[in-house]
Amino acid sequence: MDTIPTSINSGLGWNSSSLFQHSNCFNLLSLPLKPKPSLAKFSLTCSAASSSSSSDPLLVKAARGDPVSRPPAWMMRQAGRYMAAYKKLAEKHPSFRERSETTDLIVEISLQPWKAFRPDGVIIFSDILTPLPAFGIDFDIEDVRGPVIQSPIRSEEGLNVLHAIDFDKLTFVGDSLKALRKEVGGDAAVLGFVGAPWTLATYIVEGGTTRTYTNIKSMCHTAPHILRTLLSHLTKAIADYIVFQVESGAHCIQIFDSWGGQLPPHMWELWSKPYIKEIVNLVKKKCPETPLVLYINGNGGFLERMIDTGVDVIGLDWTVDMADGRRRLGSGIGVQGNVDPACLFSPLTALTEEIQRVVRSAGPRRHILNLGHGVLVGTPEEAVAHFFDVARSLKFDTVSQNNTANVV
Repeated sequence: MDTIPTSINSGLGWNSSSLFQHSNCFNLLSLPLKPKPSLAKFSLTCSAASSSSSSDPLLVKAARGDPVSRPPAWMMRQAGRYMAAYKKLAEKHPSFRERSETTDLIVEISLQPWKAFRPDGVIIFSDILTPLPAFGIDFDIEDVRGPVIQSPIRSEEGLNVLHAIDFDKLTFVGDSLKALRKEVGGDAAVLGFVGAPWTLATYIVEGGTTRTYTNIKSMCHTAPHILRTLLSHLTKAIADYIVFQVESGAHCIQIFDSWGGQLPPHMWELWSKPYIKEIVNLVKKKCPETPLVLYINGNGGFLERMIDTGVDVIGLDWTVDMADGRRRLGSGIGVQGNVDPACLFSPLTALTEEIQRVVRSAGPRRHILNLGHGVLVGTPEEAVAHFFDVARSLKFDTVSQNNTANVV
């Protein structure tokens, strides 16, 4: 998940003094394409992998809107460079592509935070750019520049490289998800993820990471037909990739439109939202019970515009007040987030208070506790452990679960 930041998930009238019995306890009482490779060879089907069940992991229940005893918790980029175990492994395997495209390494890295902290979600260690070569776009990851695409697509001729997604080039993803599903059993949700079409297109058009987005934003006006063709191709490929991940064992999928927030809201409506909405429609036809989470970095300006994408959960970054986000989104959709990652550098008592504030603001239904962005490099592992310890200690009151009108 190293790409989240660079390349790559109502006012509440409560009296806080009556909500907390102690610092760690929370009570809510008061172009023609080649044929798509067949997916039949995969042992799991969407219906088998994601049908609703009372034995579903806590995170899946919360994402679907079922009553839960506490908010499930995981962290974006919870496996990575802040962990000593990861840094030790990375010394032996310095190539990020190797680490994220080798089944044994993917599984080992994905399980490092699971073994250390027992989060409620175990996300596959991968990258939003990982599927690109499977439909015709090669890339490299350089130490300083990050992702590099040597042949950006900025013309009709450039579109000729695109083809239907070839899952034979992504067996390491499927095998890793199957292994993770087996490893964690029903104790946690296995999470897959993808990049949204607009975000992937920024890399493909710009040729890598950018701070200005000038090429792709210009293309919206100078070559809209090329951009629409690219986005449409990405939409179909990513929808198929999500189904592949679910068939391989993912309980839940997060869609990262990391750079969607770089668009003015009306431009996001034109160039990102329709494609996300189409992905959701395609996936829901095949995997109706699989929760989908949408995260956009910097989404405070268009939260309401995100609702009718059809996703089950919307992730909030830390620049949005959770109570305000819940008020704007309403109670009919889930929320995820949104503790400031920098809080994990604060005293543990302050971290506890911030977790409690976010959970109190989100309310007792349809909330997945998370950070508002990925774990920062240098974050103390003690603080990550404390985050999950506090999360496990929180308890919702049963009556409040059945009377959400009082708290939302």
